Amino acid sequence: SVQRAAGDALAEFGAHATAAAALPAGIALDAGCGTGHGLSHLAALSGVRTTVALDLATSMLRASAARTGPAPAPLLLCGDLEQLPLASASVALLWSSLAMQWCAPAAVMRETARVLAAEGWALIATLGPRTLHELDDAFATADSARHRNVFHDSTHWAAQAQAHGLQVHASESRTLYARASTLAELLKAIKAIGAATVTQGRRRTPLGPRAWQRVQQAYETHRDADGLLRATYDVVLLALRRPPR
Repeated sequence: SVQRAAGDALAEFGAHATAAAALPAGIALDAGCGTGHGLSHLAALSGVRTTVALDLATSMLRASAARTGPAPAPLLLCGDLEQLPLASASVALLWSSLAMQWCAPAAVMRETARVLAAEGWALIATLGPRTLHELDDAFATADSARHRNVFHDSTHWAAQAQAHGLQVHASESRTLYARASTLAELLKAIKAIGAATVTQGRRRTPLGPRAWQRVQQAYETHRDADGLLRATYDVVLLALRRPPR
């Protein structure tokens, strides 16, 4: 649900940001397409006939192929966002929803700038630093290890975009929530959207039963009035444009 909501938010944000713009000729690219939820949004925004769905995981590409999408069907391409297998200046519109947070901002902005045609657009939804901050409060009762990844803020993303020659046309932050009745269910939902691995400082051994009980009790402070536990997703929205060459 968080992934779908982020995609819907990016579509609304992108439609407003690009309302007065005419796209150049080129490809409409879903960079990090996942299961293909964003393809219909991309088709509605671009009107470009050639749509490419790119993901590092072939299983995600198979899921995108199985999804009913726009006609003609998108081309499926297995590739890395930090080394896009596309020609320079070939992309009219690059869409990326909840994928770039796993990349080095400098590398992915360099590639975005390289593949965008003059006056092409990049519409990006990524995760900001407050994402899953509730985990810090709860797990601090059990250990000093890191239990979540800390992502870059909008200022950092904008600076990297500008450093690689892109114009920041618009930037916005939105807060989304995952919810579940128990902490175990909530953590399972978090892992299901691809946030299962902490890259630095993570715990190497399991928590004991008493420590886990303390974590669960501490997380109760984040239970909403509707009775569900919440986890915050700090979503950063960016509209970038390649200036005329």
